[in-house]
Amino acid sequence: MSALLRLTATETKLFLREPISVIFALALPPVLLIVLGAVPAFREPDPDLDGRRVIDLYTPLVVAMAIATVALTSLPLQLATYREKGVLRRMRTTPARPALLLGAQLLMSTLVSLATTVVVLVIARLVFEVALPGNSLAYLLAFALATVSMLAIGLLVAALAPGGAGASAIGLVLFFPLLFFAGLWIPRESMTGVLRTISDATPLGAGVQSLQDATGGDWPQLLLVAVMLGWATVAGALAARYFRWE
Repeated sequence: MSALLRLTATETKLFLREPISVIFALALPPVLLIVLGAVPAFREPDPDLDGRRVIDLYTPLVVAMAIATVALTSLPLQLATYREKGVLRRMRTTPARPALLLGAQLLMSTLVSLATTVVVLVIARLVFEVALPGNSLAYLLAFALATVSMLAIGLLVAALAPGGAGASAIGLVLFFPLLFFAGLWIPRESMTGVLRTISDATPLGAGVQSLQDATGGDWPQLLLVAVMLGWATVAGALAARYFRWE
């Protein structure tokens, strides 16, 4: 475990030295929340949303965005680049096996997503008076399930991408449609029946709804839990099947 923690610390330092990665993963979600909250209409109760405010609905979405940003941009890019440069191949001859690096990357990605989530929730509460999660355990469960499912997809991207550039391209191709169905452009509450059904079938859509349910004090719906576990299982299995160390 100490080796994993040391390698995670090293990978985190390398991550923080990349300004673009830091901006996308750590700064973009909080900035987006502030921009959305700066719209006066988003801070007023909306009768069409059962009296809720738009900023209340967007806070779980921004949390989901923080998870997706790390999973689809940072993680696959780093792993594919390591493979492309022969880092994973060379690690096979050292005590730090490639699988240890993989674990360090996953742990770092989870911690970065968690840190960004805490910042988002603090800003939402202190600046825009968004209610804190009514069911903290359910919120942590929803966060964990969304993170696991998205990291599994990120690993699959890293497994299939020919190199770092390819991983970035594939990650971005997936990033924006997933955010669309999660409700970034059209809030899930305003989606038509077909769009809402598609949203529920995506890992981010299921994650956003589960986070919203937990904020209201409820537990995630079993169907949405199954969706996130399904994505994690299938994408994780495919990533394990096709991942190349060199």
